[in-house]
Formats: sequence, structure tokens, C-alpha cells
Amino acid sequence: MDRTFVSRTWDKWASHCVGSSGQALKAAMLVNYDPTGPSRLLSTIEEQEGIKADPVELSQFINFIKRNNLQSESFYIESNQYVVTSIFENWFSARCMNTSNHAGEGAIVMQTAAFLLVALYDGSIASASRAMVAVDQLSWQLGRKNL
Repeated sequence: MDRTFVSRTWDKWASHCVGSSGQALKAAMLVNYDPTGPSRLLSTIEEQEGIKADPVELSQFINFIKRNNLQSESFYIESNQYVVTSIFENWFSARCMNTSNHAGEGAIVMQTAAFLLVALYDGSIASASRAMVAVDQLSWQLGRKNL
């Protein structure tokens, strides 16, 4: 894997899409993930912005993905509980169950060849559309290198 490419691509993407108000995402995390790899390979956080996930939380999230019971279970990121609302071929979206944000919060999780991209956003439908565009941009850039 070309870590330099991933890091440069992430930095450029995150500076335009993640963080301050007016950007599509409030937080994002890039996790090494190969579902076909040996079980001894642990998923690790490659990059993160606006989120502070810990190894235990990451392990529980990866187990949620591996169990593939997306519609019947929920998952946690930081202290927020999410329930999956839509499932597509290589990504799914979810809404936060315990948000204090009156506009709501959501998550998009997209799988590439080598990563899971977890993107968090505030708001509803229009915000979800903007978030999906941002997620798709990074996914496309990583896909150029088959990552």
C-alpha cells in the first residue's frame, strides 16, 4: 500500500471536506480493512479528522461490519448510537439515535478495496447528499490506486 499517497490524498480531501461549518462533513475516519485478509490482520485507523476513536470502539465497529447484520443491529462511534437506514453495494448510511442536534446527525460508511471510510455529518437530506458527494470524491481518488 502506498501510505504516502493515502496520507497526501487524505490531507487534501479532509482540508476541503471535513471540519468547520460550511463543509460537508463534521468528522471522518479512514480504517484499514480487508475482509478477505487473514484474521490475524487487525484493522487500524489510518487517518481521522474531527473524531477520536479508540481501539476498543474500532474493534466493536469492525465486528459490526463483519457480522453483516446491518439492518438488525446498531453501532457506536464515540458515544453516539447509529442505526442503518439505507444499504447499497459498497456503502450504507445511518442516522444517530441519541443526538442532541435538532437537525439530526448521520453517518456514511463506504468500503473501498483496502479501507472503510466513515464520514459523519450534521443535518438531514440536503446534508446527507453533500456528505455523499464528499465521501464519493475520496473513494474515487483511492480507487485510482486500487486502495
